[in-house]
Amino acid sequence: MIVGAGPVGCCVAVLLVTAGVVRPERIALLDRQPPPSPTAADPIDLRVFALSRASERILLHVGAWPAIAAQRASPYERMTVWHANVPPRSADVLSFAADEAGEPNLGHIVENRVLQSALYVAATGAGVAFVAGSLQSLTADSRQVELTTSTAALTTRLVVGADGARSQVRTLAGLGLTAADYGQRAIVAVVTSQRPHERTAWQRFLGDGTLALLPLADGRSSIVWSVPDERAARLMALSAQEFAAALTADSDDVLGRLELSSERAAVDLVKQSADAYVRERVALVGDAAHVIHPLAGQGVNLGLLDAAALVQVLQDAASDREDPGALRLLRRYERWRRTDNQIVSATMDSFNRWLARGSGPVATLAQQALPIVGRSTLAKQLLVRRALGAVGELPRAAR
Repeated sequence: MIVGAGPVGCCVAVLLVTAGVVRPERIALLDRQPPPSPTAADPIDLRVFALSRASERILLHVGAWPAIAAQRASPYERMTVWHANVPPRSADVLSFAADEAGEPNLGHIVENRVLQSALYVAATGAGVAFVAGSLQSLTADSRQVELTTSTAALTTRLVVGADGARSQVRTLAGLGLTAADYGQRAIVAVVTSQRPHERTAWQRFLGDGTLALLPLADGRSSIVWSVPDERAARLMALSAQEFAAALTADSDDVLGRLELSSERAAVDLVKQSADAYVRERVALVGDAAHVIHPLAGQGVNLGLLDAAALVQVLQDAASDREDPGALRLLRRYERWRRTDNQIVSATMDSFNRWLARGSGPVATLAQQALPIVGRSTLAKQLLVRRALGAVGELPRAAR
C-alpha cells in the first residue's frame, strides 16, 4: 500500500511493477482523489520542477517520459549563477553549459501536474489499483500492517509513506520529525520577459535571499523568489505593476523588464527530516522523509531517487525470497538514501546561509569563490555532474 498518489508515490508503484517485485493487482495507491489530467489549454502550473538526467532516466524506465516530454517540458542548456555584488553578464559569474559536458541539456523544467499525471497513468495503466480515501489509523506488527481509511479497513505487508511533508504515515508510525523554519517564503509565479531566456536557468543570490528564473517552453519563465517572511508579505501586497518592478530590480535586469503573466503564490520554507525513514513494515519516501531548501530545485529529484532505491532493495530481496517488510531489509534503503539526502540538504543550507543571505568574512569568502569556481574546468565539470544527478550511488533505474 502506497499512501500518496503524488509523483514519488506513483513512481514507487510503477517501479514495483516494472521490477517484477510484486504483481500489480497486489499494489494499491491511497489518496483522497486521483490527480487531474492536464490539458494543453491549462495555464502553466505555478509549481515546476527542474528534473535531472537521473530523474529522466527513471521516468524513461517506467514509460512515463514520452507523455511528459510531449506536454510543455522545457529543456535548459545553460545555468548562470551570480551574486548581487557582480554584474550578471560579466566574467565573474558562474556559468556552465551542457555542451561542455557533451550533453544535449542540463535537465528539463516540468510542471508538477504534468509529472504527477504521467506517473499516475503509468501506474494505473500497469494494473495498480487506486483507492480513494484518507488514512485514519495504522498498526504494524511482525506479520502485517492494519490500516483504517475513511472508506475501508485494509491489511498489507508493507506501507510506503509518500504523503508529503505533513505525512500521516510518518505520524501514525511514530517515526518522528526534526524541523527548522528558514524564516523565508518562496514566491512563485510565471513571468514574461523583455528579452528571451536563452534556454538558461538564471539564479541570483540577493543578500537577503535567492531569485531563480526557470525557462519555460513557451518563452516565459517561472520564478522562485525566496526572501525573508517580512519582505515576502510586502511583495505579495504590491500591485502587479509594483511587484514586476521589484522583481525586475532583483533580477538585475538580466532578461530586461519582467511582467507578471499569472497569479502569485507564496510558500513557507522549512527544513525537515524524519528521525527514521523506516520501521517494521513501513518506509518513507520523498517529502515524507525529507524536505530541503528549494534553492537548487532538488526536492523531487531526491524523491524519485528514493523511489528507485527502495524498489531496488525490494527487488534484490525478492530474488532471495526475503520478507519485503522486514526491518533489516528496509534499513538498507534508509542507510543508502539518508546519507545522500543529508549531503544535498547541507549543501543547500550552506548556499542559503553564505551566498544567498550571508554577511561577514565567511560569506565574503564564499562570494569571492564563485568566479574562481567559474574559471575552473574541473569544478564546473563536478557541478554539471551534480546538475545532471550523475553523482553518488545511483539506483539501477537512474543509470
